[in-house]
Amino acid sequence: MEVATSILSVKKEKCIQTFYNLETAGTDYFHIDVMDGKFVKNDTTELMTEYSEYLNSITNVPLDVHLMVEDVMSYIKSFIIFEPRNITVHYEAAKDEGELLSWITYIKEHNCKAGISIKPNTEIEKIYNILPYVHTVLIMTVEPGKGGQELIPETIDKIKKLKEYISKNNLEVDIEADGGINLDNVEKIREAGCDIIVAGTSIIDSSNYKETIEKLKSCF
Repeated sequence: MEVATSILSVKKEKCIQTFYNLETAGTDYFHIDVMDGKFVKNDTTELMTEYSEYLNSITNVPLDVHLMVEDVMSYIKSFIIFEPRNITVHYEAAKDEGELLSWITYIKEHNCKAGISIKPNTEIEKIYNILPYVHTVLIMTVEPGKGGQELIPETIDKIKKLKEYISKNNLEVDIEADGGINLDNVEKIREAGCDIIVAGTSIIDSSNYKETIEKLKSCF
């Protein structure tokens, strides 16, 4: 089980020190929440571009880029230059399956893993056809757009259902969960079959990053 730390709530004036502290604390990935102010309410484009530039030059910890945007292809091109481990696009941002597959193909052709994400209200069956083409499915356990929300309990059933489908069809796809994950609910996420968790405020707001990350991992 791996932990991706969302850096959405990292204070700009302390960002370099915070990134260093997170790396030494043992985070597996830096999770980059890219929002355009259209697909979701907030706009983090400038900040996440800046943070990605910093991280690209100071750390070997892989970047895990999550695009919550309308103009998906231009954002893929903007963030692929940082050589992330993976770029995840939203199912809901595509007009059809063909467009979705064109994004996924482009990402993979540029030596990057591809992921697909779905919002809490999107049925898991909608993405079954796409699973053979992606490395990761990111299940949003809150409404995308801002940090610090509480996990929506029904999304755990979605993780369970997806895990069963992946196992039954012998697919090699990681399940990532993002939103409101903390020490109180991480056990349930694990039991449902999650491989990677995204945690933001539960790590960033803690007094000891290393201890919190180790505790999150120890639940797995």
